[in-house]
Amino acid sequence: MHLPTTTRKTTVGPSRAAPEWPSLFADAGRALTGTLDPEERLQRVCQVLTRELADWCVADLVDEHGRLERVCVAHRDPRVPVSGVYLGRLPPVSETTQDSLPRVLRGAGPLLVTEVPRSGRVRSPLDARQVELVEQLGASSAVVAPLRAGREVFGALTMVRVQDEHPFAKEDIPLIAELVRGVALGVDNARLHQYARSNAEHLQRALLPELPRVDRLELAARYVPSSTTAEVGGDWYDAFVLPSGDTVLVIGDVSGHDLRAAVAMSTLRNMLRGIAVDCPEPPGEVLRRLDVASHTLSPQSTATCVYGLVKCDGGAEVLHHSSAGHLPLLLTTQEGETRYLDAGRGLLIGMDPGVPRLSARDPLPPHSTLLLFTDGLIERRGESLDDAMVRLRRHTADQARAPLDVLCDELIIKFGADTTDDIALLALRPTPPARAARPDRAGVRDNGING
Repeated sequence: MHLPTTTRKTTVGPSRAAPEWPSLFADAGRALTGTLDPEERLQRVCQVLTRELADWCVADLVDEHGRLERVCVAHRDPRVPVSGVYLGRLPPVSETTQDSLPRVLRGAGPLLVTEVPRSGRVRSPLDARQVELVEQLGASSAVVAPLRAGREVFGALTMVRVQDEHPFAKEDIPLIAELVRGVALGVDNARLHQYARSNAEHLQRALLPELPRVDRLELAARYVPSSTTAEVGGDWYDAFVLPSGDTVLVIGDVSGHDLRAAVAMSTLRNMLRGIAVDCPEPPGEVLRRLDVASHTLSPQSTATCVYGLVKCDGGAEVLHHSSAGHLPLLLTTQEGETRYLDAGRGLLIGMDPGVPRLSARDPLPPHSTLLLFTDGLIERRGESLDDAMVRLRRHTADQARAPLDVLCDELIIKFGADTTDDIALLALRPTPPARAARPDRAGVRDNGING
């Protein structure tokens, strides 16, 4: 970084005292906790550095495509305006320029910068951006330090002092190097978590099925990963049509929250699909067969599951269902009347495959909404499950006439913001075809809205 001679200023804040290094190390460490977002960690660290070490501080990160992104510009004095125009994508890093930031990103440093060349002597677009920032905020000396993970440099911290009376000196470099090494470790851990979380989410979504298109039935589903973990979970939903034309609905949750749970979930889902297609039996019997298969092939796994079968009976839709320890399904009529379908309940999959399982039968009124969901949608620390289920009933009643996709989105917005668990939900709405338009006795056409 170049420091123009015309911008040596005295900071408008209090004078810079020598840093208390033990306190600085402790405060920087605390700044790295409480969030798993790498950019937010750097922003917090920059706030600490501008309180105790530098007059202003800049954090830059290299993304997965090798592009340089400025994620933070922090100033010690809150009265000094720091424009957001300095944030965002930076010009490419030159492979030949000897400016401090490109050298650090190529592996040098930490570098002490004390020379103050003229602002017109810039040698690259990136250097020009640096000089522009210095001209705005002032500078007397700086330290540019690499953020390293092993041999990889994934960013840089630039710490700047404005006062000539208290410049950075070479004696500061070893301690700054150690401080930035710890910061880099904390930021890299957050980057790895973010990368693992992204991969986990892609894997989880790849395991989710495509919903079938079914006459007289509207289907919608949502999956939201946990906001607090990078690991895949065992929540899943499924829907498919049997050779008989009946529609299968499934919601489930395998115990655990790791790759093993995701594998067990995928295995259980595929076993259930095969059993359902091969043995068109009542839902309780299908779950019993699934329990036997799971106990034989994955004896260490347990799971909750609801298996539902939607049949057309005399022109009306009827749900046949059985539950293996899962939360009950929620049925909401078009008029906003709600009730939980809690019949047909039994033990979790994997507990005792010899126990008989029950099936239940419930009619699905036209334009009603059937909601299948996992516990991540409603369970919250400090709230009883009964209260959470009442809260869900009220919300679905308010949205009873909303389009099914809108209802699902509203549920995620309302209940998914502070969840610590995955959420899977599957919604179904019987939509009988409107009666063909025909003149009535008064010559008015029936549009089928009430039919």
